[in-house]
Amino acid sequence: MDTALDRPDARAILRSGLPDRYLTPDDIAEIFEVPKETVYQWRKKRIGPPGFRIGKHLRYDPADVRAYVTQRKAADAAA
Repeated sequence: MDTALDRPDARAILRSGLPDRYLTPDDIAEIFEVPKETVYQWRKKRIGPPGFRIGKHLRYDPADVRAYVTQRKAADAAA
């Protein structure tokens, strides 16, 4: 059974390069230090990093999350 202790730290994954797996809502909540419910609200409102479904499971491509962070940094710098 896969547990959080078996997986590498999600923030370290984004700093060091693309992981060999897609990120979960739990990973996104950990990366941004927000409650998991916030991640789901971002998806509902279409304001957070883009995710996709695999069956009933929500997943995030680390490259898309990195692009989202870059976009937010650029928007904040321009403001």
